Amino acid sequence: MPKIKTHKSTSKRFRVSQGGKGKLMRSKQGKSHFRRRKPARVRRMYDEMFVVEHKGTQRRVSRLAPYLNEKS
Repeated sequence: MPKIKTHKSTSKRFRVSQGGKGKLMRSKQGKSHFRRRKPARVRRMYDEMFVVEHKGTQRRVSRLAPYLNEKS
């Protein structure tokens, strides 16, 4: 059985959490552009990762990046 190709931008945008839970994590969009004019509270929000709650998004990401859960 051949390997499945990974969608590269999906693998860069999403991570799987450490510590046994294996939750799908994402960062906020707009991180690298116009950060000077945003308040400090908003800029701090760009540093943290958020859990992906929507099941449809989780399913889509698992199809686009099938080897995201594997340890490298």
